[in-house]
Parts: sequence; C-alpha cells; structure tokens
Amino acid sequence: MSEILDLVGIFVFALSGALMGVRKRLDVVGMAVIAEMTALGGGVVRDLILNVRPTAFQSSGYVLVPVVATAIVFFWHPHVAKVMPAILVLDAAGLGLFCAVGTEKALDYGLNPLHAALLGVTTAVGGGMLRDVLAGEIPTLLYDRQLYAVPAMLGSAVMAALYTVDLHGWHATLAAAVLAFGLRIAAMRYNWRAPLARGVKPVE
Repeated sequence: MSEILDLVGIFVFALSGALMGVRKRLDVVGMAVIAEMTALGGGVVRDLILNVRPTAFQSSGYVLVPVVATAIVFFWHPHVAKVMPAILVLDAAGLGLFCAVGTEKALDYGLNPLHAALLGVTTAVGGGMLRDVLAGEIPTLLYDRQLYAVPAMLGSAVMAALYTVDLHGWHATLAAAVLAFGLRIAAMRYNWRAPLARGVKPVE
C-alpha cells in the first residue's frame, strides 16, 4: 500500500515537472529529465544523506512512472493544464505523504528527531527545487510566499514527535501526512502567505 501511495505522489510531482518543461519549450528529453528530477529528487537526496541505496533505483516503477507522466503531458498538455486544480490537490497529498515517510525513514536510520524532520522536509520539497533550478527559475519555495514548506515542516515535526513517543507505523504516518495536506489545502483555499520583511511590499 505504501509503495502505491509513493508512486501516486511520484506521478503527480512528475506531471508538474513535465508541465514546466512545456512552459520552457523543452523537447521531450528535457521534459523527461525535469519530470524525473521533480518526482525522485527529494527522495534520492534523502537516501544519499542516509548513505543507503536510493529507493528510486530499487524498483523500475519509480523510474517508469515519471516517463508515463511525461508522455501524457507531451501529447495532452492543454488538457492536463485544465485540470491543474485537481493536480494541485494531489500535489498537496504528495507533499504530506513524502514529508511523513521521509521523516520516518530518517528516524529508522538513527537520525535524531530534529535532523529527521529536516530530512523529511527535504524529501517533500527537494524535487520541486531541483525542477525550478533546472528550468532556470528562482525556486518557487523561496519567493512565492505560499505556505508550501511550512506544511511539510509541520507534518515532519509531528511525525518525529509521534515516533519519539513510540507511535509509528502507518497510523502515525497517515496522521502526519493528513495534517500537512490539510494545512496546504487551507493555504491554497484562503490564500495564506508567509510574511515579507518589514517594510517590503509584495510584487504585484
């Protein structure tokens, strides 16, 4: 079940990467590269920090799912763009899932709760940062002020807290993931933003 949820999150993140490739007028190879980096980058960085073989290289599905997402966007990108609201909801679900799973894996490998939570956030947002860098953009995480990293931080912190009181397994993972998902959805629904420095006006 966890692998299926993992693949769903990978698929959604890959769609956003491939759509970025379309906006940047990249060819199909460039689209596939960005889709793979968006979908797998955060998890690969996590596993390299943990000094274990990346999960993405243990199952062909992890590599093939972004290829399928790229093909869908390549042929039907106008239709995919029309359903972006639904994709953003799935993206929020992927964010919640990845931050919780990433934190739990880091804890399983012996990291302390603080470092494990940071690695959970990296798992959730790392692929999107790689996507933006490869596309020549300032990472969205750094400038759009939407609450994206904050839900991941909260979900990771809750996962770490539950783990330290010996509450782990799929129940704890689901609770942390749902919390991060709910905060991200609320941020999109109510247009919540992180504050700018005092006296700095937002760009219109």
